[in-house]
Amino acid sequence: MQLTASPVKQLALQLALPVLQPATLKNEETQQELAAFGAELMVVAAYGLILPKAVLQLPRYGCLNIHASLLPRWRGAAPIQRAILAGDAETGITIMQMDEGLDTGAMLLKTACPITAEDTAETLHDKLAGMGAQAIVTTLRELEKGKLHPQIQDSEKATYAAKLSKAEAQLDWTRSAAELERAVRGYFPFPIAYTQFGETPIKILKAAIGEGSSAIPGTVLAVDKETIHVACGNGALALKVLQKPGGKALPVAQFVQGFPLKVGDRLGTH
Repeated sequence: MQLTASPVKQLALQLALPVLQPATLKNEETQQELAAFGAELMVVAAYGLILPKAVLQLPRYGCLNIHASLLPRWRGAAPIQRAILAGDAETGITIMQMDEGLDTGAMLLKTACPITAEDTAETLHDKLAGMGAQAIVTTLRELEKGKLHPQIQDSEKATYAAKLSKAEAQLDWTRSAAELERAVRGYFPFPIAYTQFGETPIKILKAAIGEGSSAIPGTVLAVDKETIHVACGNGALALKVLQKPGGKALPVAQFVQGFPLKVGDRLGTH
């Protein structure tokens, strides 16, 4: 619960580099402060504020964004999670020239990354972070040599990666097991997939696709040492790691000792 500098800020301070943390980039004072650096180019990575036109026009080579998708697919705030939720086979990094739109600028470099069946939003984020770092260095080198040619995005193929909400992470058991398994991976480590059992929310941190049945969606089909099998609209989901309010994330064998779910119980109901 303590305000802590990010690793980027810590390293910058160690190297005696100036660190600015303006609440907005819209005021003239901040813009003048940025202009004083005389930067040839600005690089943006996971930055939560919109860059106004006055800032975009400051550097000679403009502002480049390291975006975690293969644009124009998944423009917006949560491209990593949306790619997993949609069942995409691959994603990647796009280095793009920023304009006033939301991830609409011309593309300078793209590099692809497969999405594996084990990938969570966390593991995929870490892969893409490394790729993004390499991609921006390559872009800067090639840009300096005049070898990169901006490619305009095809807006007709664009999809939007809406910001994540905790409400959407509640599992709808009428959906297919494949969709729900992707939801568990896509919502980890935030906001984390969950279901209701009576008045109690139960977080689901790890799951797999199990064998289906004709039971009512949300019905507990079987409980064994490693999994709790729950009926879905199509197939079943095998829950493996769960967490109750105020408790730790536990494998099923330990979880059921303090929270006994049994065959026939219904999840997703109040």
